[in-house]
Amino acid sequence: MKKSRLTAFLFSILIAPAITFAQAPLKGAVERIKVHGKALEGNLEGNPADPDVSVYLPPSYKKDAKRRFPVVYLLHGFTDTDAQWYGFVKHWINLPVIVDKVFASGQAQEMIIVTPNAFTRSGGSYYSNSITAGNWEDFVSKELINYIDRHYRTIPKAHSRGLAGHSMGGYGTIRIGERHPEIFSSIYLLSPCCLAPGNVHSSSEAIAKIEAVKTVEDISKADFLTKAALAYAAAWSPNPTRPPFFTDPIVENGKLSPAAEIKWSANVPLSDIDQYITNLKQMKGIGFDAGDRDQPIATNIKRLHEVMPTTKSSMLTKNIRATI
Repeated sequence: MKKSRLTAFLFSILIAPAITFAQAPLKGAVERIKVHGKALEGNLEGNPADPDVSVYLPPSYKKDAKRRFPVVYLLHGFTDTDAQWYGFVKHWINLPVIVDKVFASGQAQEMIIVTPNAFTRSGGSYYSNSITAGNWEDFVSKELINYIDRHYRTIPKAHSRGLAGHSMGGYGTIRIGERHPEIFSSIYLLSPCCLAPGNVHSSSEAIAKIEAVKTVEDISKADFLTKAALAYAAAWSPNPTRPPFFTDPIVENGKLSPAAEIKWSANVPLSDIDQYITNLKQMKGIGFDAGDRDQPIATNIKRLHEVMPTTKSSMLTKNIRATI
């Protein structure tokens, strides 16, 4: 997939609510399926090994039975689900409605869009490999793609396959994309979280909230940032010998555990991106955006822009609000 196509599509999503039409656009179809992941089997949190996956099929998919389509794999954010993004549950976005308008306006060519439900016991997988939360990086980059290519009329080549994501999904996009240029030719990060160390607040109040979570049942009662800390631990500092959360300690002696912080920092893209510059140079398109008042995300994507291959990357900042 060419950079201009993926970038135009994702940018159009941001501006689509302002577009008006003389008549209603043709509608695509949405299927919600289950895809079994061997990579997810046996995870210690008990997250499903056959997660739901929402698939948007553009208007021409059923009209032209011989036509094949490029695919964008779109990863949702922390505490979100695919059902929220695809209109099965009321949310701040209804992706099918927006992309119907985008395709009708001619701003982007029609494509298939695929979003797996990466909601886990603690709120999100961070699209990482973990014995605790499941091997989500392997599921997305291998098993999900193989399934979609077998069951839908895709163009099963890297040049027609893009990866994009919002917030936690933006993190997952750079994490998976930089490792797999043979699978994805274009990546786009929308308000990506977790690019640099220091995402978890370390105030005494924040530490107390983390320490207050004693049981699995307590997770649902925790606030957003506390859940994020638990999810980081599940994704990046798993420990199968420590039930019920199966993670290394997050707090030690009233402070964030130094051992946990080291492991978390090792998983942020700005820590290891130099190892993947050669891979990123193979990309046909790299783009990212953030609200310029949404800190530290806005600052971190500027840092990302500085180290990216400059002839391949583009950055857009807008006054929009993002979440972890």
